[in-house]
Amino acid sequence: MSALLELRGITATYGSSQALFGVDLTIGEGELVALMGRNGMGKSTTIKVICRLLANQEGSVSFAGQDLTRLPAHRAARLGLGLVPEGRRCFSNLSVWENLYASARPGDWTKDRVYGLFPRLGERADQSAGSLSGGEQQMLAIGRALLTNPRLLILDEATEGLAPVVRQEIWDAIGTLKQSSGLSILVVDKTLSELRQIADHATILERGTSVWHGAIDDLTPELKDKYLGI
Repeated sequence: MSALLELRGITATYGSSQALFGVDLTIGEGELVALMGRNGMGKSTTIKVICRLLANQEGSVSFAGQDLTRLPAHRAARLGLGLVPEGRRCFSNLSVWENLYASARPGDWTKDRVYGLFPRLGERADQSAGSLSGGEQQMLAIGRALLTNPRLLILDEATEGLAPVVRQEIWDAIGTLKQSSGLSILVVDKTLSELRQIADHATILERGTSVWHGAIDDLTPELKDKYLGI
């Protein structure tokens, strides 16, 4: 499987504080990879580096065969990076449709296809995003990213803080995307039970360093306790 995204030896800082000390990550075409680790271990920082929202000091970032190191965030996004950020960040004063329209680019993903994945968005198309529930806003954030017609969909804590029934809706949608869309997907999450059902591989970060990578089924209870336990 050819690599769509490849990070090698990434280091990054916030001012004088170093956050990443050597991150390696590879995602193949059509592959779903889980990026895992305890809170504060560098997962969201890694996402920022991929999307060029934070510059890396050392190492390389390549996407679709192109070096992203010197690209600004908007140009990296145009290559096919679709981000669903932590905290959703919908435009609360705009309607559901206006939120989707604002990000839409030509491609296979259309408004109707997003409404097919998340029927509730179609039912609330004219409502303001601020009037939606947290779960509906998360669906909107995913739909907005899909309408950029990305090659890689990045979901940063997409189910955090949601009610169990809504969490399952989101997981079902991610599973549908993996099976039917051909997208490569990077999921940042801690829920191993759900990830085992859909992820091909996992990379674990510990203190800003990638410490394990392998097939999700090879993640043993001992590794889980060592790197993911409280």
